[in-house]
Amino acid sequence: MKDILEELEVRREAARAGGGERRVQAQHAKGKLTARERIELLLDEGSFEEFDMFVAHRCTDFGMEKERPAGDGVVTGWGTINGRQVYVFSQDFTVMGGSVSETHGAKICKIMDMAMQNGAPVIGINDSGGARIQEGVASLAAYGEVFQRNIEASGVVPQISLIMGPCAGGAVYSPAMTDFIFMVKDSSYMFVTGPDVVKTVTNEVVTAEELGGASTHTRKSSVADGAFENDVEALAEIRRLFDFLPLNNRQKAPVRPFFDDPARVEASLDTLVPDNPNQPYDMKELVTKIADEGDFFEVQKDFAANIIIGFIRLEGQTVGVVANQPMVLAGCLDIDASRKAARFVRFCDAFEIPILTFVDVPGFLPGTGQEYGGVIKHGAKLLFAYGEATVPKVTVLTRKTYGGAYVVMASKHLKADFNYAWPTAEVAVMGAKGAVEILYRSELGEPEKIAARVKDYEDRFANPFVAAEKGFIDEVIMPHSTRRRVARAFAALRGKKAAMPWKKHDNIPL
Repeated sequence: MKDILEELEVRREAARAGGGERRVQAQHAKGKLTARERIELLLDEGSFEEFDMFVAHRCTDFGMEKERPAGDGVVTGWGTINGRQVYVFSQDFTVMGGSVSETHGAKICKIMDMAMQNGAPVIGINDSGGARIQEGVASLAAYGEVFQRNIEASGVVPQISLIMGPCAGGAVYSPAMTDFIFMVKDSSYMFVTGPDVVKTVTNEVVTAEELGGASTHTRKSSVADGAFENDVEALAEIRRLFDFLPLNNRQKAPVRPFFDDPARVEASLDTLVPDNPNQPYDMKELVTKIADEGDFFEVQKDFAANIIIGFIRLEGQTVGVVANQPMVLAGCLDIDASRKAARFVRFCDAFEIPILTFVDVPGFLPGTGQEYGGVIKHGAKLLFAYGEATVPKVTVLTRKTYGGAYVVMASKHLKADFNYAWPTAEVAVMGAKGAVEILYRSELGEPEKIAARVKDYEDRFANPFVAAEKGFIDEVIMPHSTRRRVARAFAALRGKKAAMPWKKHDNIPL
C-alpha cells in the first residue's frame, strides 16, 4: 500500500512540474506565470479541484510516443472565487508549447460540459502555440469540439477568456465566442494568421505585437475587452469582474453588502451639465457618483470611447451601464459604438442583469465612411438589442437626444420601464438651428429673423416637457436626486416578468 501511495505522489509531482524547471524559468523570464500559478492566484486559496491530471496524448506519429507528459499541456478543474463555483482551464506553455491535441481538447470539453450541467461559469486561460501539428486533423477536431461547447454555453453560463500568451490560428475562435476577452500587455497576442504568413501572402511587414497585441485588440479591432499590465493584475481584475456576474442564466447576480446610502444626494450633479450646449462634460463622473461606493468596472474603455459600458452596483445589486460620452465625438453614435453597446446589452439581457442608460446623444455620426461601412445595419443592432431585452431598463436623459438616436437609446418606445429626464434635457427631431433652416428656408437671408426663429424653437422644444406631456418621459427629476430615483426604480422592477413572442431565435441584423 505504501508503495502505491508513494507512486501516486511521484506521479503528481511529475504532473505539477509541467515541462520541467528549465521551461518554467523560461516562462518566468518572459514575465509570465505558469498555468498552475495562474490558477492559484485566480481561485480562492485551497479551493482548486483538478481533473485529468494524468491524461496523456495518444499520438504515435513523428516519434511522439517517446514523450507523453502527464496532463497534456492543460490544467483543468473547478474551484471558487469568493466562495462561488467556477470551472477553469489553463493552458501550460511549458508542455509542448501548450499545443492543442485531441486529449488536450477533450479535457477542456469535459469541464465545459460540467459547467453547463452544474450552472457555473467557465474561465479559460489561453497560452498556446496552436494546434499540435503532429496530430493533424485530430487536433482540428479537438478545436471544433471546444467551439461547439462555446456555442452551446453562450447565454447559459458566463464565459471569460484570458489571453496570457500566444493564441493563433483556429484557436482564436474559441475566445471570440466567449462573453469577455482580456489580454496582458506585451506578452499576449491573437491573430488568425501570423506575421510570417502575412508577409508571404500580402507583402506586409508587421510584428506580432502590431498584428495582434493587446493595444491592437483593445483600441482598433475591439476583439479584446481590456488589457492589463501583467498576469497578477489581470487575474485580480477577473476576480473583481466575476463578482458582478451571476453563475448562470437562471440565477440572479450576487447581492453584495453595501455601505452607501441609496438616497444619497449628490449636489455636484446639479452643475455637471454646462450652460453652453456645445461644451462637453465627462459622463463617467455621473456613472461613478451614482454607483455604490463609486465602484465602476468599465469594459472596452479604449475602443469607441464615445459610448461607455460596464458594471456598477445599486443597493448591492449588479447593474449594467450604457452611457453616451460627450467628451468623444460629442457623444454621437457610430458603427463602433453601436456594436460595442449592442453586444453588452445582449449580454446583460441573457444573464438577467438590469440595464441603466444615460443619454446625451446628438445623433448618428454623419459621413461617407459611416454610410459605406453600414452604419444603418450596425445602428440597428443596438436598436434591436434594446428592443428585445426583457430585463429591467431604466433610462436617464441628461442633456440632448435627437432624431433616430433618441429612439435607439433605450427610449420608452423600446419598452424601457422608467424614463427620467433632467431639467436640462431636450428631446427633438434635431437641434434648433438645423430645424429652423429647414422650416424657414425662405428666411435664410435674414439673420435677425432666423435668430428669432431659433430662440422660439429653443423655448418650445429645448426642454423635456414636450416629451413628458406625451408620456414618453415618466418624470423630470433633479440631477442631485438621480441615485435615489434610479435605485428606487430598479427596486420597483425586481419582480418584472416580460417575454418576447415564441421563436427559435431572432435574426439580429449582424
